[in-house]
Amino acid sequence: MSSNKVLLFGNEAIAHGAREAGVYFASAYPGTPSTEILEIFSKFPGIYAKWSPNEKVALEVGIGASLTGTRTLVTMKHVGVNVAMDPLMTFTYTGVVGGFVLVSADDPEMHSSQNEQDNRILGKFAKIPILEPSDSQEAHDFTIFGYELSERFSTPVMLRETTRIAHAKGLVELGEWSEPKRGEAFERDTERFVMMPIYARKRHTIVEQRSIDLHRFSNEWEGNRLELADTKVGFITGGIAYQYIKELMPDASFLKIGMPWPFPDQKAKQLAEHVDRVIVVEELEPFLEEEARLAGIACEGKAYFSREGELNLDRVTAGLAKAGIDVPAPPEPVQAGEVLSRPPVLCAGCPHRGINMALKKINADVYGDIGCYTLAALPPLGSLHTCFCMGASIGNAIGSSLAAINPKHGQVAVIGDSTFLHSGLTGLVDLYYSQANATVVIVDNSITAMTGGQHHPATGHDLMGNHAPQVSLERIIEAIGIEHIVTLDTYDYDKALEQLKGAVQYEGPSVVIARQACALFPSKKRPQPYVVLEDCNACAACFRIGCPAIFPSETEFHKKKPKAVIDPDACTGCTLCSQVCPIDVIVPLEQKEVKA
Repeated sequence: MSSNKVLLFGNEAIAHGAREAGVYFASAYPGTPSTEILEIFSKFPGIYAKWSPNEKVALEVGIGASLTGTRTLVTMKHVGVNVAMDPLMTFTYTGVVGGFVLVSADDPEMHSSQNEQDNRILGKFAKIPILEPSDSQEAHDFTIFGYELSERFSTPVMLRETTRIAHAKGLVELGEWSEPKRGEAFERDTERFVMMPIYARKRHTIVEQRSIDLHRFSNEWEGNRLELADTKVGFITGGIAYQYIKELMPDASFLKIGMPWPFPDQKAKQLAEHVDRVIVVEELEPFLEEEARLAGIACEGKAYFSREGELNLDRVTAGLAKAGIDVPAPPEPVQAGEVLSRPPVLCAGCPHRGINMALKKINADVYGDIGCYTLAALPPLGSLHTCFCMGASIGNAIGSSLAAINPKHGQVAVIGDSTFLHSGLTGLVDLYYSQANATVVIVDNSITAMTGGQHHPATGHDLMGNHAPQVSLERIIEAIGIEHIVTLDTYDYDKALEQLKGAVQYEGPSVVIARQACALFPSKKRPQPYVVLEDCNACAACFRIGCPAIFPSETEFHKKKPKAVIDPDACTGCTLCSQVCPIDVIVPLEQKEVKA
């Protein structure tokens, strides 16, 4: 592979960097904004890449690979690191054998997440070095460097990117591919790898010494770069924030941070000695600001820049204005034209729509989970009432069922097939163990749809496109001991409604598997579309299912009750609108043509 410059997303750059670094083994659970890293990496020759059922397992299998001497990559979104923290906090004690990089893809502004936590804090908590790229080239270069750092200090390394780095393109100078570094075998070392107290105490001492050595290295590393210029103000910054402040204040002095922890305090002191005033510009938490203050550096930061959301040129300009620094206003953004409001909505033909229509009909208390079906919380469905984290739905339903003196409604947990395998299994064990009067609805669309259609253990395929053993949800549920199990077709609304009612009315634990394939993956469904006949009486029943293929007639849009129209290009022929139409005027296109 010859050296060349190409335009890459940050996630693509990380994948290429890992391949150039000689990574052989990669594991992950898909989660925006990290997903594309493994999808790209899996296409390279001579490697092994896999989806795991959840982030904890992904990290644990990655640890196993590293212990053989194999260079390993594990990727996940920021909340996935929460799931993986248990093994990570001990892996930092044992240290690596083969180089190990953990990508944490943080999501400021919560573009597709339930929170916007700052995982620099978790990296410091785990006492592992953190690398933070500010563009695609650094995403590539820092990945390669991460393996050198990991093996030099025998430590896992966190590469922390954010959505704007992951999903923005930049020119990247690619290099030659290295031979994948694959270890021969696991070499036993009980005192190092068996973390019982007698051995773990000794390893903790090693971790603390490693932190001291890493701190010294951070002050020497060129990725923490001093750019000394104007003496009025100096900025400590890194990641995407560096790009914004550099664009607005090109003549200022900078400490551009590439390794947030251990913090390069000596370089920060050099900056402070050079300038009259130090300002820290960073997204989310005052991580660098606090590190600078701990180093005895007088600085300002979060007094001018919010802990919430992403930074951009406008927000940085406003923050500098609060700090009394005048900068040219950024260019006026192009004004968007007025368009019809398009809130998030389930896709046309989505199999989750029918079961959520039924849940709303029976007026159950519905404890939700992480997946496309979370959108059912929004109008017009409004059938889902909580959402915390992966797998929380089942525990929420159990706790509510056991604690409430007089529940007003049926207690239902809704969880997707991929999410169920991710973290619903232990919750279902607890449901059986506690014999709570609750129903678990597994909305099985046979794919991990929300993150782009990735396979999981129940789809029959792996990340690399091979056929794989297919886990049976029914057999798992039966093995746990649940007796009342119903499998239904979400497109057969009336029957599904009756089956759901029966499960919710059942005294004791029950499980409903609401099964119908995703409308988009592995390929978009293209059956016969449906149309609305001229006899439509504008009752709006079809609007209430929230299908984006159904919209008001343009000629009657101004009316309080316009008639319905179906976009034949968007319609997948799922038939739900036809089933809820009280006067049977929604029919297959071919039926209308026959009548005509």
